[in-house]
Amino acid sequence: MWGRWLSLRGLGRIGKSFGPRLWRWKSSSANERALQYKTGDCIHGFTVNQVTAVPELFLTAVNLSHDKTGAKYLHVAREDSNNLFSVQFRTTPMDSTGVPHILEHTVLCGSQKYPVRDPFFKMLNRSLSTFMNAFTASDYTLYPFSTQNHKDFQNLLSVYLDAAFFPCLRHLDFWQEGWRLEHENPKDPQTPLTFKGVVFNEMKGAFTDNERVFSQHLQNKLLPDHTYAVVSGGYPLNIPDLSWKQLKEFHATHYHPSNARFFTYGNFPLEHHLKQIHEEALSKFQKIESNTAVPPQQPWEKPREHHVICGMDSFATDSKKQTMVSVSYLLSDITDTFETFTLNLLSSLLVGGPNSPFYKALIEAGLGTDFSPDVGFNGSTREAYFSVGLQGVSEENIDTVKEIIARTVDEVIEDGFEDERIEALLHKIEIQMKHQSTSFGLALTSYIASCWNHEGDPVDLLKIAEKVSQFRQHFKEDPKFLQKKVKQYFKDNPHRLTLSMSPDMSFYEKQRAMEEAKLKEKVEALSETEKKQTYEKGLELLELQSQQEDTSCLPALKVSDIEPRIPFTELEVARTDDVPVQYCAQPTNGMVYFRAVSSLNTLPEELRPYVPLFCNVITKMGCGALSYREQAQEIDLKTGGLSVGPHITADDSSLDIYEQGLLFSSLCLDRNLPDMMHLWSEIFNHPHFEDEEHFKVLVKMTAQELSNGIPDSGHIYASIRASRTLTPAGELNEMFSGMEQVKLMKRIAEMSDIKPVLRKLPRIKKYLLNSDNMRCSVNATPQQMPNAAKAIEKFIKGIVRSKKERKPIRPHVIEKPSDPKATGSEVLGSTQITRKLITDPTFQPCQMKTHFLLPFPVNYVGACVRTVPFTSPDYASLRILARLMTAKFLHTEIREKGGAYGGGAQLAHNGIFSFYSYRDPNSMHTLSTFEKAAEWAKMGKFSQQDIDEAKLAVFAAVDAPVAPSDKGMNNFLHGISDEMKQRHREHLFAVNKDNLIDAANKYLVAGKSTRGLAMLGPENPSTAKDPSWIIR
Repeated sequence: MWGRWLSLRGLGRIGKSFGPRLWRWKSSSANERALQYKTGDCIHGFTVNQVTAVPELFLTAVNLSHDKTGAKYLHVAREDSNNLFSVQFRTTPMDSTGVPHILEHTVLCGSQKYPVRDPFFKMLNRSLSTFMNAFTASDYTLYPFSTQNHKDFQNLLSVYLDAAFFPCLRHLDFWQEGWRLEHENPKDPQTPLTFKGVVFNEMKGAFTDNERVFSQHLQNKLLPDHTYAVVSGGYPLNIPDLSWKQLKEFHATHYHPSNARFFTYGNFPLEHHLKQIHEEALSKFQKIESNTAVPPQQPWEKPREHHVICGMDSFATDSKKQTMVSVSYLLSDITDTFETFTLNLLSSLLVGGPNSPFYKALIEAGLGTDFSPDVGFNGSTREAYFSVGLQGVSEENIDTVKEIIARTVDEVIEDGFEDERIEALLHKIEIQMKHQSTSFGLALTSYIASCWNHEGDPVDLLKIAEKVSQFRQHFKEDPKFLQKKVKQYFKDNPHRLTLSMSPDMSFYEKQRAMEEAKLKEKVEALSETEKKQTYEKGLELLELQSQQEDTSCLPALKVSDIEPRIPFTELEVARTDDVPVQYCAQPTNGMVYFRAVSSLNTLPEELRPYVPLFCNVITKMGCGALSYREQAQEIDLKTGGLSVGPHITADDSSLDIYEQGLLFSSLCLDRNLPDMMHLWSEIFNHPHFEDEEHFKVLVKMTAQELSNGIPDSGHIYASIRASRTLTPAGELNEMFSGMEQVKLMKRIAEMSDIKPVLRKLPRIKKYLLNSDNMRCSVNATPQQMPNAAKAIEKFIKGIVRSKKERKPIRPHVIEKPSDPKATGSEVLGSTQITRKLITDPTFQPCQMKTHFLLPFPVNYVGACVRTVPFTSPDYASLRILARLMTAKFLHTEIREKGGAYGGGAQLAHNGIFSFYSYRDPNSMHTLSTFEKAAEWAKMGKFSQQDIDEAKLAVFAAVDAPVAPSDKGMNNFLHGISDEMKQRHREHLFAVNKDNLIDAANKYLVAGKSTRGLAMLGPENPSTAKDPSWIIR
């Protein structure tokens, strides 16, 4: 996976004072073990360099180095069962052939100890991993996995070590994953030769995303002297210049322990990790000098400008306003951790939210739709940079944008920042440190990766409380501390790039022509013998991909390793003014998590399409005595954010029954709960809908975000569309979350008079923001529950109830209480949560085929089948079947043979079975592959071992760790109790081969169940001439 903005900057991005109470460990065993190590201790070929307690994050960091090779190692001990490993190599390519990215794919295709094809994908089904992946960033490649099972950890570690240090790097694997010349039909040498390859197609897809294209050019032009001047993921037209020999040379020089950084996290013993890593990998190497360091960028003497072109955005709100422009400034070396912390914080003050100076000056000037891509602080390169600008502007306004940026910099130097805004940011950091995520290890490895990559101190990076104190001290000593930084890095900094990017109507045609010219050049360079060899090699690859493999060399867990029962979560339900409230006491570390669901049942039909827009703006327009700016400030000061979104969920026992509503979510430190609930009260009772100009800004930003998201989420849009006519809720899903919503927001953003839409919002509010048909939930510590109950009670009593009972628009309402067999819940008398679900007795599922024409060089394909609800025993069979078909059939056909970046099958909670492909060079061929997959399953062409592996993969998802903030949410949101989950678990264990064949026969084989098809992608002669396809 390629992502040049990979590093999760969250930890240092967003905090208040730290009192001594933060020194309490949640549980001390992992930390106590780590604190026993002393500097100089030698353990299994490693020497301990430093042991550091970081109490604010409840962890102890042990920094080591490997004696023989010099490999760096950081262990973070924390009482967390979701243990993580990662190994990271500094990879610094000097061309855009994508060598580190293709290598990342190819090392995972087999190794000395595990010479099977694709052990990485095969381990997804032989493990209970909670995460497995690999990432190529601009200057490093990272291989992380996480699991809660100790044996699984050792298995995965063995596979990852062998892949990284002893890969096979076979020529055919390079062909499959990187690029190759192959006949369109590999079996027919008369068909033309064409470019194929997984990474080749992945990057063709990546370069249809204009935001990515802009960000890539920005980095290439701002840091032009070394590795940052190239595309680490590979530029599609340069990828065919990479040879197999160059790939192997790059591995030899970059994937060596002397150029490696190992990271482990969690509560498993460090000694076990060190012993295995030393014995299985590092003991077999000697130290070398790795010449992979990135030199500092030479600072410029004067600013530079650059202009690039890109493809048209078919969903842009104004075709004449599609230019992006930004001004970017080179900052300090990221290994200076305090300076980086300060500049990161300064960046948030400059561009974060409606109170920031650049938001006021640029976004509210009405010149564009949203900030330019990569806005703010970027610390993923050796020297960080800051970028600010606009997208959706007309080309003649480029100079105006530059002038506004320069003027705003001057104003900030003069006026500084309000103290309250600084406090709000420091409060955000405090929340981030206290909020417990289930993927904290992954967040840490990504957070430290860039700094550590350039010899920075990763442990110093974790001492966030220390940075906050240091920052407060500097600010106290010099109130103009931040203004001086703005002057130093922005005003007086000649290393400044103005980048603009405009669309060209014929951009994709020119790209196609250049690809065809490249192809012609490659084909013409082949001798007749080489052409024959190319054909034979294509057949050899096809045969290899089609072979049944013996995978017994790979380690695997057994189904018997899976826990037979789940722990039940204690829930209490109380009632205030007829509103049920679910209380779930959890170790939330001083945080309170609030949710509420209100019903859409009474909302008139004509207002429904505007519900997502209402959700988007309701917390951003101001409320009560607060303007929208004051509201934003109060939200930042007192909460970790308020969010509102549509909530459509299928019933657990019928596909034709569903709940429709809004979900309100927020979190805060326990001391701020009364303030957070007061904010919600004001939003419910006195929201503002008067500011037309601000509403326009929010509409344009929403429309732009939706349009920008299509290249990354095309498969999701295809599946939503394909399932539109399969259940009564499908239409609503398409209206709220599908391409219909993208198109509606485009139309609204294009309106010259937006008042008619604005006037709909108070009408929607009248139906949705009241306590009729509402329920709430709270997750907090047991000690905090009495206070939480008071605050929630006050909120419920304070919000409006309708004066007269409104009739539901769709009259068929079914009242459904929470599962009466929920023995794990402490259900008090009549205080069950009753949800009002709806159905349409006249609904008939029907087939629909839609092709959304988009100017992309790749397709996103979806085929959806109506199957069964969650509580049906067949649901378990279909869930395992989806995993089985993905691993044993679809992955081979769609990715390995077809060259798509991704593809597979999945079963959603709503009983819709989806086949999908992602960044796929094929379309109709993929649809026929979906049908062949069903036939393959029907024929039972899989073994008991295959079934067991599919069960392991399904249980890995079922048993993924749940954060304290999310416990009890299945019950609250979907009406699925622990008892129901346990029954589903037993269904999963019981699934056998006959059940799977039966399920494929009953639901998936063509003609058995109603299905829908959809694709997003370029023009297609097959859909164009077939009248059953709707072309949009």
